[in-house]
Amino acid sequence: MRSLEDLRIAPFHLLASEGKVHLDRTNAWHLETLARLASSGDSLLMATANQIVDVTDSESEAAGTRWWEALTGRGGEGMVVKPLDFVARGRRGLVQPAVKVRGREYLRIIYGMEYTLPENLERLRARGLSVKRSLALRELALGIEALERFVRNEPLRRVHECVFGVLAMESEPVDPRL
Repeated sequence: MRSLEDLRIAPFHLLASEGKVHLDRTNAWHLETLARLASSGDSLLMATANQIVDVTDSESEAAGTRWWEALTGRGGEGMVVKPLDFVARGRRGLVQPAVKVRGREYLRIIYGMEYTLPENLERLRARGLSVKRSLALRELALGIEALERFVRNEPLRRVHECVFGVLAMESEPVDPRL
C-alpha cells in the first residue's frame, strides 16, 4: 500500500442505517446489499467473496469445500462460516455467530510447522472451546445492545457501556489462537 487511496474494505455486515438495526436480515442480504454499495463506484469498498452452502445437500457442501480449497490454495487465510440468519437459534439457544475456518498454511503460522503431526493434532483437538463459544455469544449480545442503543439515539455513554463490556471480556483467559 502506497497511500490511503490503495486501501480497500470488504465488509460483511451492514449493521445499522438511519433509525434501523439490520438484525432481522439474513447474512446473504447483508452481503448482497454491501456488494451493491461497492459497485456504486466508491473505490474504498469492495464486495466480499462468499459462497452459500446448503449443509443438507452433499453437492452444495462439496462445492463449498472446493471453493475454500481454491481460496486457501491461492494463499487466502481461510473463511468465516456463518448461519444464514444473522442471529440464529438452535436447540440450546443462540448459535455461535461465526466460526473461522483457516487454511493449512495459515495454521502453520499460528501453530508451527509441525502442527499436522498426529500428537500435535490430538493436542489441538483436545482443547475446550466452550469458553470461546460463550465469549462469542456474549460479545454478540453486547454488540447488538450497543447498536440498538445507538440507533435509539441514547447518550454515547450508554453505547460505550456495551463497548467497554466487550473490551473487558478480552481480558478473559482464552487461547487467542482460537
